[in-house]
This record gives sequence, C-alpha cells and structure tokens, in this order.
Amino acid sequence: MAQDVGNEMALAMYGQMMDYTRRQTLQLIGVNRILLYSETVPETDMWSTGGFKRGVQHGDDLGARMEKAFQDAFATGAERVIIIGSDCPGITSDLLVTAFAALHKTDVVLGPAIDGGYYLLGMRRLVPELFREMEWSTESVAELTRQRVADQELSLTELPVLSDVDYLEDWLSYGWELPA
Repeated sequence: MAQDVGNEMALAMYGQMMDYTRRQTLQLIGVNRILLYSETVPETDMWSTGGFKRGVQHGDDLGARMEKAFQDAFATGAERVIIIGSDCPGITSDLLVTAFAALHKTDVVLGPAIDGGYYLLGMRRLVPELFREMEWSTESVAELTRQRVADQELSLTELPVLSDVDYLEDWLSYGWELPA
C-alpha cells in the first residue's frame, strides 16, 4: 500500500485497521484473545488492555508461524481456534461468531480472500499439513488449503470471499476515509 500512498500514510492506515480489528474482537464473549507480534511485545500499546494475551510469533515463514500459533492455542486446552489477519475490514464480530459456530460441526473454517489467499482460518484440531510446503502470498493458497483439507478427509465450511487491503483501491472499496 505504501507505493500508493507513501510510508507515513500506509502506517496510519495500518493503525486504523489494527484498531478496527481490535474493536471487532473485543465484542466476542467467552473467547481467549491472543495477539502475536512479529519481533517483540511492546510494554504498552492498544492491545495491552482489554483481555488480550500477547506474545511473539515463532517460525521461519508465515506457515510455520501460523502452525505454531495454533499449536500453542490448542495446548492451552482450546477446542476451537481461529486465526485472522489485521488487514481485512470485512472481518466483523458477527463473522467471527459465525466462524466459531461453524467449528461446532465442521473441522475447518476458511475465509477466502479475493486475491487467492485467506483472511481467516479456523480448526477444531491442529492440521499441520495446512501450513507446510505452501507458497505463501500467492493466488493459490486458498485453493491448495481446500485441497489439503479434502486430502485429510476433513469437513470444511467457507465464509464469504472478502478483500484484504493491499492497495489503496482495496481500502477505498470498504468506504473508509484516509486517516487525517
């Protein structure tokens, strides 16, 4: 997005998306919320209050980091785990409730993105095959995930296709104003 609006504006837009994501997740009742940072956990930020556990991501690539996040969440006794990104203004608290509800009757829930990736992945148990030997950030990620779910003979529920925000056009398609 920085190539469209510059680094400073892109950072402001990212902050707005983070705040939006935080507000949506805070509306969920009875869930443990975990935020994983790329490198270090700041002492205080918008996520340091409001019932968020915070930690650092571990793994060499996106797949390894997501697999580890699911593994750690299930190790705490969680029976249903959902992971989301912070760059999709289409993720609402209602959509998250729908995803959690789907995991009562299905093994995997997938929120496919227009670009071929996904904005949400949920599971009732860790399925490592969904994360390994994947070409991340390509248009084939969601389709390959679907195939791997089928190969494991797991049930799948799909959520609506949404756009994440990679370009200014994506941002504007949600009707959001640029930050002041």
